Amino acid sequence: MAEHVFRRHVEDEGLDVEVDSSGTAGWHEGNPADQRTVQMLQRGGYTSAHQARQFREGWFDHYDLVIALDEGHYRDLQALAPREEHRAKVRLLRSYDPQAADLNVPDPYYGGDADFEECLELIEAAMPGLLDEVRKELP
Repeated sequence: MAEHVFRRHVEDEGLDVEVDSSGTAGWHEGNPADQRTVQMLQRGGYTSAHQARQFREGWFDHYDLVIALDEGHYRDLQALAPREEHRAKVRLLRSYDPQAADLNVPDPYYGGDADFEECLELIEAAMPGLLDEVRKELP
């Protein structure tokens, strides 16, 4: 979800930024996005094409910023990062939401429609702050 929400915001602003996503584990590698995620994204007017893959250590050199949606993913990415400069690229998405009391985006996978809605709302709430951060880093 976060990939598609952020991509649209980046495109709407005309920013030249590569947006991609992956998981910290390979459980769903090769699968399309969960149909409930697709439905929620489409309801919000977002694109939804996706094929799951696992984040690779070598990608730290390619990306300027690596966003984690919860503290477990954050820890996994920190552990995978080979150097301090790579660990410094990892941030929690909700750290960009000044209203966030909890920095985790709950995984809606085992929940219902309301959980997917909440997930989308939390992601959207972090977008203005994330966009501000990205704009600061652009030439």
